[in-house]
Amino acid sequence: MDLGNFSVSLAVRDLSASRAFYEKLGFVVMGGDADQGWLIMKSPSCVIGLFQGMFEKNTLTFNPGWDATGQTLDSFTDVRDIQKALKADGVAFASEADESTSGPASCMVFDPDGNPVLIDQHV
Repeated sequence: MDLGNFSVSLAVRDLSASRAFYEKLGFVVMGGDADQGWLIMKSPSCVIGLFQGMFEKNTLTFNPGWDATGQTLDSFTDVRDIQKALKADGVAFASEADESTSGPASCMVFDPDGNPVLIDQHV
């Protein structure tokens, strides 16, 4: 199963302070909207999202349809197909994508330790 690009979505208290910290570690902003409380940052080898006031916990995030630079892939597994396969495997959902739609959608599950896993399709 191809879940798409992986990143970690961090629940931060102070977006500006977090941005400054991760810039010191070599990350650069590649997207987002600071006025809305979120930024996507990239280093040469990974992507993180900084989210102020949006998530209660740090979240493992997968983006079907995107490569590591946020560019749309020609071919990918739609979030609804991923959701159907996980349901067929008995996975319980915290939130679900509407399977009667197409395009951007998301669903969320929790791993056995309570870590949120977000499958967030933007295309």
